[in-house]
Amino acid sequence: MGPFALPTKTIQTVTTPIPAAQKNQAFGYTNALLDLVVTLQQPILHFWTMQPTVIMGLKDKRLPDLKAAIRAVQGHGYDTVLRNSGGLAVVSDGGVLNVSLFTPLTTPPISVDAAYEQMMQLVATAWPELTLEHYEITRSYCPGDYDLSVNGLKIAGIAQRRSPHALVTMLYLGVTGNQTARGEIVRDFYQAGLGDHTNDWDFPDVDPAVMTTTANLLQQDVTVTDAQNRFITACQTAGLNIEREKLATLMAAPTFTTALDHATAQMARRQPRLD
Repeated sequence: MGPFALPTKTIQTVTTPIPAAQKNQAFGYTNALLDLVVTLQQPILHFWTMQPTVIMGLKDKRLPDLKAAIRAVQGHGYDTVLRNSGGLAVVSDGGVLNVSLFTPLTTPPISVDAAYEQMMQLVATAWPELTLEHYEITRSYCPGDYDLSVNGLKIAGIAQRRSPHALVTMLYLGVTGNQTARGEIVRDFYQAGLGDHTNDWDFPDVDPAVMTTTANLLQQDVTVTDAQNRFITACQTAGLNIEREKLATLMAAPTFTTALDHATAQMARRQPRLD
């Protein structure tokens, strides 16, 4: 792994499976940890998974019939949640690992491209068997310049959020499971949401065949836990010390739990109503 420019040589890690009944907590954690990393002054690697859910981006609110789009997702047995950032819909379930890297911003702050490159280096080190490329896979769901692909098949996407004093770079990685079915869910989401309207908003024309998983590429069983361990090993390979205790102590404190509850409640208020 090349230079991994983090503010310290120690990184704190935490894993939080998100219960189905607490789906808004996923991005409640993002908001609360983005504030906490400023106090901690050490990077945080946050691993999280969700029950079967389509995570919508703010742009998806422009769908002419968002209610029909959500009902289409529910027809596949998946829930929906609206995140508080731009972009488009992605799928999360038991075979998808979400990885969020939080860092306090230095002076001068790391550039947008360098932060993306940092996450790409982490993925490349975690999966040395795969020859990763980054460019937009236009017919994937949530296409973007920092789609990660192997032989033209997308396995991951990366996004960023910044506050005045901190940065989070967020990755979703298809580890295992039926990626074609995930693509079909998002394809149906947009088809139902657009209905007979012309696609004036440039929503993706999803082709379920352009995405895959690491398990499929490696042709072996790979679990989300295996993937998480690979990221931990990648950090160690980069010379980072892995710790958990300091972050765990801060997250158990009333200050953080109150902040998490507040952020989660804010996310709940953002959700579209179906009635």
